[in-house]
Amino acid sequence: MSQDNEYVPPKVWKWEKASGGQFASINRPIAGPTHDKPLPVGKHPLQLYSLATPNGVKATVMLEELLARGHAGAEYDAWLIRIGEGEQFGSGFVEVNPNSKIPALMDHSTTPPTRVFESGSILLYLAEKFGELLPRDPAGRTETLNWLFWQMGSAPYLGGGFGHFYAYAPTKIEYAIDRFAMEAKRQLDVLDRRLAESRYLGGGEYTVADIANWCWYGQLALGRVYDAGEFLQVQEYQHVQRWAREIDARPAVQRGRMVNRTFGPLEQQLHERHDASDFETQTQDKR
Repeated sequence: MSQDNEYVPPKVWKWEKASGGQFASINRPIAGPTHDKPLPVGKHPLQLYSLATPNGVKATVMLEELLARGHAGAEYDAWLIRIGEGEQFGSGFVEVNPNSKIPALMDHSTTPPTRVFESGSILLYLAEKFGELLPRDPAGRTETLNWLFWQMGSAPYLGGGFGHFYAYAPTKIEYAIDRFAMEAKRQLDVLDRRLAESRYLGGGEYTVADIANWCWYGQLALGRVYDAGEFLQVQEYQHVQRWAREIDARPAVQRGRMVNRTFGPLEQQLHERHDASDFETQTQDKR
């Protein structure tokens, strides 16, 4: 970029034009609802409002893992929130998550109902509610939470940083792509070094830390995120690859990836999930 074309920030930033790129129509510098729209409520205590992005998949994988372990109380209704159409700015959704991001969960088994937003908070809430996928001993719990919160702090550099500038920005900016590609690879190396010494991130057991990280970094390693596997040379991270494939083979993970999915092959989509008993019927209808 030449000196003449260099952007000079004004003293006071003003929102005077769309940001451009794939999400320009929904990006804005203010919070709150843009329209009135109540959320649907199904028959189960747990009501999930989401989309099968990496963050959204965390919640559905967690719920499917709980159901696989026999927790009938983890039955849930999943309602599709089309973020590209701005449904996260409806009044009902904003009441559940004032930050207007998916996933969002309402637990109607409590009085009054409990709202849970932010994917990490949802994982921790469900783990504690059902006593699963979070070690009870202090050392194991702490190590698991270390990696859960590592993901929450690190993934924005992968998604909003690398993913945005590599896949979605209206122009390719070398500095931005180099900056965040370097960080994405550093993060993969952090995980690879940990997984070289431990089967799972929290230790010897599969936990919420693995669910949270797999949905971003496991899928990145499997070539499903931003079509960037070759660019980042993800096959070099052999321990991440081993971990990613092992988790990918879990039936609950495979089911969780399908819920509220609106892209990819039709047989891998399940736009709304309302009961485990008819899960197979719904998926078979798509084959």
